[in-house]
Amino acid sequence: MVDIYIINLFVIGLLLLMVTLGSGWIARLPLSFALIYLVVGILLGPYVFGLIQLRRDEVFNAEVLQKITELVVIISVFGCGLKIVRPLSLGAWDITARLIVFLMPISILALAVVGKLFLGMNWAEAILLGAILAPTDPVLASEVQLTDTNDQDELRFGLTSEGGLNDALAFPFVYFGLHALKDDNWDNWFKQWIAVDLIWAIAAGIVMGIVVAKSLIWIEQKLQKRRRADQLMEDFIAISTILITYSLTEMVNGYGFLAVFVAGLVVQRSYKNHQKPLAQLEFVEKVEKLLEVGTILLLGSILLFQPMLNYATQSLLVIILLFFIIRPVGVWISTIGKRPVDSHRRTFHPGTRWLIGWFGIRGVGSLYYLAYAFGHGLKGEPAEQIAWITYTTIVASVIIHGISATPLMKLYERNIANQRNATPPATIDEFE
Repeated sequence: MVDIYIINLFVIGLLLLMVTLGSGWIARLPLSFALIYLVVGILLGPYVFGLIQLRRDEVFNAEVLQKITELVVIISVFGCGLKIVRPLSLGAWDITARLIVFLMPISILALAVVGKLFLGMNWAEAILLGAILAPTDPVLASEVQLTDTNDQDELRFGLTSEGGLNDALAFPFVYFGLHALKDDNWDNWFKQWIAVDLIWAIAAGIVMGIVVAKSLIWIEQKLQKRRRADQLMEDFIAISTILITYSLTEMVNGYGFLAVFVAGLVVQRSYKNHQKPLAQLEFVEKVEKLLEVGTILLLGSILLFQPMLNYATQSLLVIILLFFIIRPVGVWISTIGKRPVDSHRRTFHPGTRWLIGWFGIRGVGSLYYLAYAFGHGLKGEPAEQIAWITYTTIVASVIIHGISATPLMKLYERNIANQRNATPPATIDEFE
């Protein structure tokens, strides 16, 4: 009898071949690659072929899920940083600041209120649910993000920079929820949360992202002058930068996701030869796509019908409120008075604002935070409730956003992006 592991390798290889050769057709259809991976994951799971057989052990599954999603997210946020070529000024990053400073807390608070008032959660569990589901995903949102370093579209830039940053900046609120779960007397830990989890961890993430990336680039340039690295191996510099930056930042209790995103921005600006960061971006995106396959297959395989049905009403409530009310209204509030940087318009086009509100794609980042919470105090019935609401919300996002992304972005490009009387798109050289 053929080993299941060998069958799994065959199926994954066949899936990669099919989506690669069929990518030209798939890209024109109203569906995403993630949706295909999810369906295949479900087929490979226990209800159909049973080829992916994880231990039905909450701790084991949480640990596997955390490690895989952690790797996918750090590679993805580094890629987000590499894509962005904009002056590091508040004016250029105004849309990002609004989505992080205003929209993130609005989303977390609104979801927490939903959890408390309608889902029977206490405030700790409700805040944790909000922190897990509030961040948008940099991995599954590639279709609505910047296409390359010359793309300065404000919608795509806002979604790319938001995805790169909010997976890191949701962490303080995850810690807040976990602290509250362990001790409902906020006086015992609130000051420490402010000092360590909010101020220190964010500051350390920014500083480490700059220092480590610049140090690694300096070392690379010095050594390359003496003897050039093998051309085939040069792309691995990107992976080493990601892993070293992330690990060193975590060692000093900083937010590694934030540091890696900042490192991507630093790398993009530190080479005189623009082809180097472009080559790194191309390589990183390929690795990210490969890991995305494994992550979404894993998600599909762990979905169980009965638990999803048990929490279906609660999940549906969260999905409707988050996708159709909380995110769109939060974006509308956050972008009041926002003036686009690349257009003569005095305010953001209403269509752009609504599209930013619609493309709040949930995915791998939320899976990571859920798995992290499992390993740090989230247990029992609250864990089951938050887990299946999260899984169902991600599945709904993969389906709904995956189907709508292609037609809506085509509509946007045809009716909004191409009809702006905008200044010519900025290029890399203009930012040197």
